[in-house]
Amino acid sequence: MGNNVLIFAEQMGGKFRSVAYEAICQGKKMAQGLGGKAIAVAIGGGVEAVAKDLGQYGADKVIVVDNAKLKDFTVDAYGKAFSEVVSKNDPAVVLLAATFQGKDLGGYASAALGAPLSSDCTEWASQDGGIQVKRPIYAGKAYVTVKFNSQPAVISLRPKVFLPDAPDASKSAEVEKIDLALSDDDFRSVVKEIITKTAGKIDVTEADIIVSGGRGLKGPEGFVVLEELAGLLGAAVGASRTVVDEGWRSHSDQIGQTGKVVSPKLYIACGISGAIQHLAGMRTSKCIVAINKDPEAPIFSTADYGIVGDLFKVVPALTAEIKKTIG
Repeated sequence: MGNNVLIFAEQMGGKFRSVAYEAICQGKKMAQGLGGKAIAVAIGGGVEAVAKDLGQYGADKVIVVDNAKLKDFTVDAYGKAFSEVVSKNDPAVVLLAATFQGKDLGGYASAALGAPLSSDCTEWASQDGGIQVKRPIYAGKAYVTVKFNSQPAVISLRPKVFLPDAPDASKSAEVEKIDLALSDDDFRSVVKEIITKTAGKIDVTEADIIVSGGRGLKGPEGFVVLEELAGLLGAAVGASRTVVDEGWRSHSDQIGQTGKVVSPKLYIACGISGAIQHLAGMRTSKCIVAINKDPEAPIFSTADYGIVGDLFKVVPALTAEIKKTIG
């Protein structure tokens, strides 16, 4: 079997997302441990022009499937393209980011190739000539260590857990373009329209800092205090499921078991009790600060720092102090 690592380089709108760089940097390290090469796979419309830049993050080679029909992600078409590339290159490991795209594509590739899959991994190590991973189970209440007995092993990494190395502009990658015949049958779902977020709004999955609110905000107007703090910190604003269910924030802001999984450098939880479903989506954050008037709130058992108090007094005071600090 092979010893290379094949990495899906996720893009949107012809631009690679930060999770692509995270995966490539980890894929390069895995490949070095296996004695192989890191091969990135870029799928989309108009991605060939920027493909070689992936070499700056460690890709030895980039395989490009560039087709106007692949401008927007659909699991059937992307799955067919990706699975064909994987089967022709016989890698030891197939690596993706555990995003919505990565989870869909990882499951498709696993089924198509009859390969084992371990999703949303937070740690990995070289072990006995292979790769061993650690991932959360039972909504993050426990972790399991997985060792693969067959190849290729399909692995997805939790975003923001593994930070990318700084790009090396002196490096570039060999680019190989392949043509793939696509029929209408390969598009069982078709993207008709993409409604973009408000300009300048930071996606919670890519934010280094998140200020998140729960039922303690009392209503959608309560998020004004969080928006001001987030603006000063260059942070994204997140929300608990309860808030989203009430219609106070959009589902794109939801963090938790049924929302998005995040791992920012700093997570500030305001008025969030800390139900296990919410903790499942943010407990791997590097530093957690909890603000809640209930000293018995479960969130304090997970937080690195806790403030017991009324968030409508604490957050404005915190915002005022930050304004003084930054001048």
